[in-house]
Amino acid sequence: MSATPTTTVSSEPTSQTPSFSLRQRFSLWLISWSGYLAIRLICPTLRFSLSLEPGAPAGPEAQPIVFSFWHRCVFPATYFWRDWNLRVMTSRSFDGEYIARIIGKFGYTPVRGSSNRGAVGALLGMRREIEQGSTVAFTIDGPRGPRYVAKPGPVLLASATGAPMSVFYIAVERAWVLNTWDAFMIPKPFSRALVRMGRKITVPANASREQTDQLHGELQTSLERVREFAEANVSRVGGQDFPLFRREFRRPV
Repeated sequence: MSATPTTTVSSEPTSQTPSFSLRQRFSLWLISWSGYLAIRLICPTLRFSLSLEPGAPAGPEAQPIVFSFWHRCVFPATYFWRDWNLRVMTSRSFDGEYIARIIGKFGYTPVRGSSNRGAVGALLGMRREIEQGSTVAFTIDGPRGPRYVAKPGPVLLASATGAPMSVFYIAVERAWVLNTWDAFMIPKPFSRALVRMGRKITVPANASREQTDQLHGELQTSLERVREFAEANVSRVGGQDFPLFRREFRRPV
């Protein structure tokens, strides 16, 4: 497990979105609309089930939460958590820009930065969002991996704000898996999909270095546990133990 840096998070504005060339702007327009339409066409056909560990949130709550999930789940997660106005950290790179544009069309608010570019500014922005009552989310092994290795940002943010952490994973029964660093999943139409939520992890305010190292390990373990559970049980979606999900809850005001 990599050591957790001793970054201090304070509430200052996040970095501005970078500028792009005319050719890049056209590519961003094309990619973002193509991605949006793909999600809108495929994801409504999926058969989702939501499974909760004891002590897990059923979704965004009145109290802000720091969510983490693996990068390869972005496609189904974008649809499943749509219109909850979640704040999501996105890279300031070209790839991060089209992801920000796609998720923005589904009701998310991108907070710009990543582990590689603008990390401190993005953490400051994420802190400000939590202090205003919003729930935030990290693609925790993004933007470039390594796959399934959690970065320390959520622990630092939770310690600075007092918000609890939680994780989720979405397993898909049948998917096209891209030859990318994250093995990105594009679900095949009419597949089963199992969303597994991890229990809340409480982080003490201004945690010590030893505590943050321990919590980072707990976050990594929780991410691995929900992924293994979801992948082992996705074929049972629609049965008695994993009934189909009906979106009846309301977005917090």
